[in-house]
Amino acid sequence: MILLSIDGLPPDTRNALRYAIWAVANLFFIEYLVRLWVAPEEGRYRETSSTMARLQWAMSLPGLVGLLATVPIFMWLAGYRIVGADAASIFCALWILKLGLHAPALGTLARVVSNERAPIAGVLVLFFIVLVIAATAAHMLERGRQPEAFGSLPSALWWAVVTLTTTGYGDVVPVTVGGRLVGSVLMISGISVLAIMTGVLATGFSQEERRREYLRVWEQVARVPIFAALGVVTLSEIVGKLRTRYYPSHVTIMRRGDPGDSMFFISSGECEVRLPSGGTVRLGEGAFFGEMALLERQPRSATVATARPTTLLVLYASDFYEIASRIPALAEAVEMEAKRRREENLERMAGEPRR
Repeated sequence: MILLSIDGLPPDTRNALRYAIWAVANLFFIEYLVRLWVAPEEGRYRETSSTMARLQWAMSLPGLVGLLATVPIFMWLAGYRIVGADAASIFCALWILKLGLHAPALGTLARVVSNERAPIAGVLVLFFIVLVIAATAAHMLERGRQPEAFGSLPSALWWAVVTLTTTGYGDVVPVTVGGRLVGSVLMISGISVLAIMTGVLATGFSQEERRREYLRVWEQVARVPIFAALGVVTLSEIVGKLRTRYYPSHVTIMRRGDPGDSMFFISSGECEVRLPSGGTVRLGEGAFFGEMALLERQPRSATVATARPTTLLVLYASDFYEIASRIPALAEAVEMEAKRRREENLERMAGEPRR
């Protein structure tokens, strides 16, 4: 569509671009029909009839955007040619909206705006107040010298918007001393208002990301048996201390002799423990390692690597001792497992079969 807006394209190139647009429009039309047909399978529509589910989806934002993407087909059939200036091109330009339906960041932005709507509304009201006051003052001070630029409030509002947003096109400039003072105050106010808006949005994004990370960690923690047995209240305390780490296969997580500053819980995947004696032990989902160095406050006694893609939950030493002081059950479970593994290693080194 961008290329078709260029005058002087060769006819063959222009026709090829039209056919490409027509092919994409047909693809979107097929997609729209398939999504309309499977709409009753979505969880939010399962309590309604198939007809009502499809109707509700068709009236939703994804359904309306999908319908707009198919309009060029019907306009083509009605005799319109897909060129850069006709009405069909407008609907083709709206295809960009389909990107928004599959962009997770836009969903996050919508939640942030919804959560922070009160402070955002306050900033917008402040923006409007400053804008109107500055435009009114500039209109009164500048209309005598520049009637074409400041002769009416709408004209003065244009200057105020350009100045308050720190855009500064320079097409309208105050010439009186009073007008320049108003402009100076407006520039400083614009920076302040925009800084407040940036702070509100940044805080909202940070809080939303923390909430999402909390839910992700909670899901991973619930898979570890030693945590699941502690109860929901205890889980909520542990989740805030754990950090999720994703490792591909055949990556060394820790080496023998490294400082024992953390322990690891396997949420999914599998790890291989390489013992000093030369043997190896496989640990699967729900197991943990690194606890012996943590409890004894000594360097790592073995090397651990991933056997396949693995998700680990990391608990640092300071957080472990803080949790252990408040949740003795967790510390006892970790100590019992560490004791069992120590005995197992001694038996293996001595060549005795495990009883």
